[in-house]
Amino acid sequence: MAMHLSTRRWQDQAILLLGVWLFVSPWVLGYPSESPPAVNAFIAGAIIVALAAFDLYKTYVWAVLVNIVVGAWVAVSPWLVDVISDRAMSASMLIVGLATIVLGLWEMRTDPDLHQQWIGT
Repeated sequence: MAMHLSTRRWQDQAILLLGVWLFVSPWVLGYPSESPPAVNAFIAGAIIVALAAFDLYKTYVWAVLVNIVVGAWVAVSPWLVDVISDRAMSASMLIVGLATIVLGLWEMRTDPDLHQQWIGT
């Protein structure tokens, strides 16, 4: 059973790693901690990590949906926090955001626990 659970929750593991990267990316890419791109990455990364870690314990539709919404925010945030001219930071945000959306939707489609919660049975 544990093997089945870990293989079924691989999307959460990947989302967790994406959130960790997003959280540390301002330091890696040389942004001051107080800058809008860094604050954005810290907050969004922390939310993604917390929800993905929570989902590894017990998956809930609302947690996956919130991560999808945060992923959408992260994907468009290079334009909103004015880092579009920085290719590394904007690519990082775009990739993390889109990957979080895709993995969240994939999990929503393939996880039987989420199907049961979604339809209310």
